[in-house]
Amino acid sequence: MKRKKYEQFVGQPRLPKFAVPKRYDIALKLDLVTCKFAGAVQISVDIVSDTNFIVLNAADLDVEPKSVRFKEESGSKVLEALEVELFEEDEIMVLEFAENLPLGVGVLFVAFEGTLNDKMKGFYRSVYEHNGEKKNMAVTHFEPADARRCFPCWDEPACKATFKITLEVPSQLVALSNMPIVEEKVDGNIKMVHYQESPIMSTYLVAIVIGFFDYVEDHTSDGIKVRIYCQVGKAYQGKFALDVAVKTLDLYKDYFAMPYPLPKLDMIAIPDFAIGAMENYGLVTYRETALLYDDKHSAAANKQRVATVVGHELAHQWFGNLVTMEWWTDLWLKEGFATWVEINHASEIKEIFDAISYRKGASIIRMLQTYLGPECLQRALASFVKKYACSNAKTEDLWAVLEEESGESVKMVMNSWTKQKGYPVVSVKVKDQMFEFEQSQFLLSGSQGNGEWAIPLTLCCGSYDTCKKVLLQAKSENIGLKELLGSSITESRLVETGAWIKLNVDQTGFYRVKYDEDLAGRLRYAIETKCLSATDRFGILDDSYALCMACQHPLASLLTLMGAFREELEYTISYKILRIAADAAPELLDHMKCFFINLFQYSTIKLGWDPKQGESHLDAMLRGELLTAMVHFGHDVTQNEARRRFDAFLNDRSTPLLPPDIRRAAYVAVMQNASTRSRSCYESLLRVYRESDHSQEKTRILGSLASCPDPGIVLEVLNFLLSDEFGASGEEWESGGSRLGLPGLTHWGSLRRCGVRLRAGHGHMHAVRSQDAIFGLNVSIEGHDTAWRWMKDSWDHISKTWGSGFLITRFVNAIVSPFSSKEKANEVEEFFASRTKPSIMRTLKQSIERVHINARWVWSIQNERYLPEVVKDLSRGKY
Repeated sequence: MKRKKYEQFVGQPRLPKFAVPKRYDIALKLDLVTCKFAGAVQISVDIVSDTNFIVLNAADLDVEPKSVRFKEESGSKVLEALEVELFEEDEIMVLEFAENLPLGVGVLFVAFEGTLNDKMKGFYRSVYEHNGEKKNMAVTHFEPADARRCFPCWDEPACKATFKITLEVPSQLVALSNMPIVEEKVDGNIKMVHYQESPIMSTYLVAIVIGFFDYVEDHTSDGIKVRIYCQVGKAYQGKFALDVAVKTLDLYKDYFAMPYPLPKLDMIAIPDFAIGAMENYGLVTYRETALLYDDKHSAAANKQRVATVVGHELAHQWFGNLVTMEWWTDLWLKEGFATWVEINHASEIKEIFDAISYRKGASIIRMLQTYLGPECLQRALASFVKKYACSNAKTEDLWAVLEEESGESVKMVMNSWTKQKGYPVVSVKVKDQMFEFEQSQFLLSGSQGNGEWAIPLTLCCGSYDTCKKVLLQAKSENIGLKELLGSSITESRLVETGAWIKLNVDQTGFYRVKYDEDLAGRLRYAIETKCLSATDRFGILDDSYALCMACQHPLASLLTLMGAFREELEYTISYKILRIAADAAPELLDHMKCFFINLFQYSTIKLGWDPKQGESHLDAMLRGELLTAMVHFGHDVTQNEARRRFDAFLNDRSTPLLPPDIRRAAYVAVMQNASTRSRSCYESLLRVYRESDHSQEKTRILGSLASCPDPGIVLEVLNFLLSDEFGASGEEWESGGSRLGLPGLTHWGSLRRCGVRLRAGHGHMHAVRSQDAIFGLNVSIEGHDTAWRWMKDSWDHISKTWGSGFLITRFVNAIVSPFSSKEKANEVEEFFASRTKPSIMRTLKQSIERVHINARWVWSIQNERYLPEVVKDLSRGKY
């Protein structure tokens, strides 16, 4: 009966609106040994309509019912809660009072207790070593809806408030929050830390981190203090991110015409962190690999990753923190913009943090920049940030500001991109003195979509001197050559000169382009003669690959196009085609590998193994990619040299023979030659993993281990990902009263099932952190079926360990998506029929859809009549 009166609040997507939070005063006391915390919160609440209820979010907290009371801000009347009910499934707490609460602002008091969990969400513990001892640090990660696991609150992005935080912690620890410390009182082994009150912000941006840390420090041009925090002894690894952060804050201050809004910026590397980074206001948290850079152990790709992620998170300090989306359905508004300005060109809520929000959002903003012009877009964004600072905005609010600034019909154009799924492919041909354009929805499945977009087309003919623009608003449209390119251009003139025509110049538009055979041939020649920019060369190849995957373009044509890239020295080549070829035409796989070896040979020789003085960042990245590819293709010379350098590295970890940029190539070469009968090189690589204290090195090794073609080794690697290994090299195992000396890796899962456990020892922590297990899922073609059986056998453990966060979706995607038969799709559906949960439903559906796409692609390739002849010619160098 009691619960029945609360049914009006259960199962609702949003909290009721009769109470609005204005200010939180939060006090937390932590014990990092027991991983427990106690807290009290005083929330200034505006009661805006008659009610005797308050409904807010709370999860995984023990609330003391007798502590709950409501007091008029301007009076002395205090109302104690009549009932306090927590609804676990809805993650809400319903407070009932004996009479209606007085309208206006009052203060709600709640006391509570909680546990620092090990799920990398809410208020959690991260494990690290300090002076050789295992320690716990306390970390928050609240996006999208986990502040409720730290303190009761209105945990929705539109419910902005100010936050005053006080922490009681061990006196020797560093305690960080969003704002600077205003007072610190030390009493023996305990200190009370008071922080400045924050500006108005959403709950998901509140942050607390407590532990032992070092830092490096600098200031922006206008005096903002910037610090990079990390584990003790690693401060030097924060210098690159510090330099990027200081320069980026100055850049964004000018771009958005508004200074950074807080008095300080701290960025901190967390050993256990589920995602890349989180833009908490004034205290940005990062996975170690996304913030730290070490010249001796970090590759050029790692350096680019740090710069990109820092740029993304700091953009959020304006787009997301200062101006916040109204609800998570407008997630693209913050993630799309943050991705666009990068340096480089609730369970279901968690699943919308995907490529659509980040990449489609960024792509349409880039297209908008080209359509309106960079200066116009910058002025409009500055106006938007100024207008909606410290409040919430929807997509429509942005369009309105852009229209006002530009005078263009932005809403009409952009609604066609944000209000419907997917994106278009534009087919183009020249006929009867006309350009014939036709758009249709691009679907890899081959289905006929009915979408229609307003597409800002760009076009160049023969050179980049002039770029033409036209807005394609209909399904099809014919435009005269002279109208678009000038009076001197005719169809015969184009034929005579062989001039190339490139749509979507520099890939600024979010659409595919399908050229007719004549135009495609001209572009292939333009690639060979290096007439096109690297971005356009990549765009043509990427479109051709996607069209081939959608069965709109034969594989033979795609491979022939790839032949035009044989002297490519930019970072544009892709060889993902091998995996599908292994399923579609295994008899041609060796020929295709030979083709790719010939294709990459020129660039590989040109770049060599060793870095050159003054070489570009992209050359350093490309060298590693090319050498790794050559190893995958089975190129004997490359494999032998890779193993020679690895042997030198085993003897001397500082040898110049194996710099970070080429280590992955060496590690893959090692695993290509490993087997259950010949495992010494494999165990050597595991020893490197165990001895390394660098996150980037560990993930690099994890990403190489399962590339082994021996399914038995693949199974050992996958079991290793789930192990709780800890200790020094040559670890001891216990089973009952006996000890087993195990010099190398065994089946960890089998050992655990037999009651064997690892005895805690000294030295580095060797367990695969749960956040990093996903890097080991990069399984060889030969080991794919083994990986699927392993995931089914281990699903209960995987679900228990990763099931409450987004990382479990990576297991599903990595292992399911590469399959390419309808039978396998049915098998996957059958397995998950009784094992689905909200956190994986979206990813599971997408992964099964990808299996069907692959199956259709395999069928298409198998029906290409001339493919064997083309592949054999290409493998012999006949381009």
